[in-house]
Amino acid sequence: MNDGRIIPQLGVGVFQVPAEDTERNVLDALELGYRSIDTAWGYFNEEGVGRGVAASGLARDEVFVTTKVWNSYQGREKTIESFEGSLERLGFDRLDLLLIHWPAPANELYLETWETFVELRDSGRVSSIGVSNFQPAHLGHIIRETGVVPVLNQIELHPYLPQHELQEFHRAHGILTEAWGPIARGKVADDPTLVEIGRSHGVSPVQVTIRWELQQGIVVIPKSVHRERLASNLDVFDFELSAEEMAAIDALDAGEEGRTGPHPDTFS
Repeated sequence: MNDGRIIPQLGVGVFQVPAEDTERNVLDALELGYRSIDTAWGYFNEEGVGRGVAASGLARDEVFVTTKVWNSYQGREKTIESFEGSLERLGFDRLDLLLIHWPAPANELYLETWETFVELRDSGRVSSIGVSNFQPAHLGHIIRETGVVPVLNQIELHPYLPQHELQEFHRAHGILTEAWGPIARGKVADDPTLVEIGRSHGVSPVQVTIRWELQQGIVVIPKSVHRERLASNLDVFDFELSAEEMAAIDALDAGEEGRTGPHPDTFS
């Protein structure tokens, strides 16, 4: 990352993992070899993440944990309240990465929130700070006003919404791209192009998709509550996609019609 710290390129997201299942899900992932877990206040399962990390027996500095500040907690005082609450629920005294979950531009608070993130980073209680679902205009605004560039921007990204222009903005400013929804909520599993490419490598369409993202230098956090699928998602380092295969996947771009979540310009 642009602050000199390291984030695992392939991690696990826990969006929509039920609170009662999160500890087991995180423990499964860590036992399989994952070392990065992505959660958020709005997922209501931070406690389970903390318990899973503790149950793994791994040292705290061996597991990279990300959480996020929700739209209703933007603004200086509420951001600090959210951060303190997340640390308490996780059972940590320090956080690896804190993200603004959405810019929520109608609230006109994301700049103040980013300024507060800088304060929290400087306090030493969070190592790195970034954003999620920010568009170039949002990124440009916080960078101009604070001089602090987010370490990454976590965005919806998959073959049907590759977000090449936003990725180019990230590269120009030294911001890592992290993909949420990297398998398009499972849609890739039945895609003929991905099925065919997977068949040629003896892997699944999901594995092909994750590999396509990794080869672009994207940080990827696929989610699964099934241990065998967690293992399969991790088993993507013994094959490589050709330039032609990468281009064929790029051609699946459906533009805005490929988006599965809300648009950051209007979601608040």
